[in-house]
This record gives sequence, structure tokens and C-alpha cells, in this order.
Amino acid sequence: MKKYILILLLLPLVAASAWSQEDRSDVRKGNRDYRKENWREAEIDYRKALVKDSMSVAATYNLASTLYREGDPAQAQKVLEGRKDMAAASAGAADYFYNLGDAALANKDYQTAVDAFKESLLLNPGDLNAKENYIYAKKKLEDQQQNQQNQQNQNDQNQQDNQDKKDDKKDDQKENEDQQPPKQQPQDKPDNNKQEQQQEPKISPQAAQQMLQAIQEKEKETQEKVKKEKAKALNSRQKEKNW
Repeated sequence: MKKYILILLLLPLVAASAWSQEDRSDVRKGNRDYRKENWREAEIDYRKALVKDSMSVAATYNLASTLYREGDPAQAQKVLEGRKDMAAASAGAADYFYNLGDAALANKDYQTAVDAFKESLLLNPGDLNAKENYIYAKKKLEDQQQNQQNQQNQNDQNQQDNQDKKDDKKDDQKENEDQQPPKQQPQDKPDNNKQEQQQEPKISPQAAQQMLQAIQEKEKETQEKVKKEKAKALNSRQKEKNW
């Protein structure tokens, strides 16, 4: 692994002259600034060239190299990916894809790096640096995929553990409910009226008739007594009047 990293450090992106037929004044000026390590001025020069000729592979390639030197490999990768279909038919396509792979490696975009170095090797099978970087990028991709799989397995296991805990909690609650004594049903309150009615003795029809006759005789006696009292009082008043 250290060997691959050393190769990456010793193989920085460089300004290309493979597309000399596309060179214009801005591209040539950018190349001069690039060699002087005036990265900001070189970037401006190459962007001016692309404004004049947006299909310029040389300006695209060199702009990406400059961005990489400025510490922005993500933007360098984006610039190269935007023109890779056009660059595939150019004379310097192998170098173009090599630089794309190098920028992708810096961004830890290992899948893009593997694909780019593979494409570079198909165009230039004798490039040992591209071959070693391809092996390195492939190993990093496998490690990344394995880590992702392990993380996914861990997430699945955590979800399963959480679900098991919830199920165990439900089972414990159900077991506690089953162990509790059954609730007693409330007994009906006694109806006092019914008890009183049940305690009252029953009267036979004969006894009821006798009681009725006794009441009637008592009332008759009372009425007779009242009449006598009234007659006595009347006689008394008449005597008083006559006297």
C-alpha cells in the first residue's frame, strides 16, 4: 500500500501538450503560467480558452491539472468527467483517463478511479504506473465495499436487537398480567324493599274480611257516638234559648 501511495505522490497531474493542434494563445499562455507554478493565472488562462472553444480537450485537460495543483481534486474530477466522451477519441486519451483516475483517488471515489485506470490501460497497456494505480484503487474499492457491508450488517443487527427487546418487553408485560388474580365481580346489593316484602307475613282472605268488618263496625260506633254528641249539644242549646 505504501508503494502505491508513493507512486501517487510522485505522479502529479501535469499540463499536457498532446493536443497541440488545438492550442491557442490562451492555452499556450496557461502552459507558461503552469510551468512557473502560477496556478491561479494558469486557471484563468485555461478558462478563457474554454470560453473561446468549449470543445478544447487541451484546455479541459490542463484546467483539471491546474485545479488539482490548487488542492481542488473534486473540481478537477468534475471537469475531466464532463469531457471524457469527447476525450476518448483524442490522441492523448490514455493520459486523460489516467489523470481522471488520479483525481478520483484523491476524492476517495474508488469506483470512478478503477474505471478510469482500466480505460487508461486499455488504451496504453504498457503503462506500469496506471497498472499499479489500478490495483491500488481496486483494493481500496473492495475495502470500501466491505466496510459498507459490515456497517449495513451492524445496522441490521441493531434493528433486530431493538425489535427483540421490544418483543421481550411485551412478553414480560403479558406474563405479569397472566399472574395477577382475576378481578372479583361486584355482587348485587341487596334490595331492602324486596327483603321487607319477603319478611312481611301474608294475610289470608278470611282474616282480611274480618279486619274489614271490624273497621266498619268501629266506624259505625264512632258515627253513632258523634250523632249522640250532636243531639245532646242541640238539646242543650235549645234549653238555653228557652230559658
